[in-house]
Amino acid sequence: MTGTTENQQPARRSDATRASILTAARERFAADGYEKATIRAIARDAKIDPSMVMRYYGNKAGLFAEAVAVDPGLPGLSVEPGDTVGRTLVRHFLTLWEGNEGFTALMRVGATDPAAAERMQFVLRDQLIPLARRLGPDPEQAPARAALCASTVLGLALTRYVLRFPESVALDPEEIVDWLGPTIQRYLTAPTP
Repeated sequence: MTGTTENQQPARRSDATRASILTAARERFAADGYEKATIRAIARDAKIDPSMVMRYYGNKAGLFAEAVAVDPGLPGLSVEPGDTVGRTLVRHFLTLWEGNEGFTALMRVGATDPAAAERMQFVLRDQLIPLARRLGPDPEQAPARAALCASTVLGLALTRYVLRFPESVALDPEEIVDWLGPTIQRYLTAPTP
């Protein structure tokens, strides 16, 4: 029994160390962006030696990939055609973004880093387009409909969580759902203009 406990202790410490590194990395990437964030600063924030960051993640690119490995979980989201799908999606995205530094870091870096942009495009290709195809009146329009949804949601994220426009930050989440829900609904389900 003692051997099992001894083996579990290092595993728990390792998990805790990895988690503290990822938390520090998300906050640092969100605050400084990919280029300015350093392994030393992230290690300092996590209160560990920089060699530990390298041990677990290899390099800054590997750490960034893990730190922003966020999945909005749209395939598992229960949305049916109807007049509430837009509101459901906006509320879902707000719930994901509130307090999630990984999404904020991805937004900050996505404009300048190809790997981050690819991660964001993955969500569009693999999650939003199939959803638009399932809900929309014409499956061939799904890519355009999904792109419009993404532009709306990412525009909100940019102004609320990255640039922190006071007017955007001041909005209550339910106000945002009320404003953007019908727009997303129209993009997904309205007849072709």
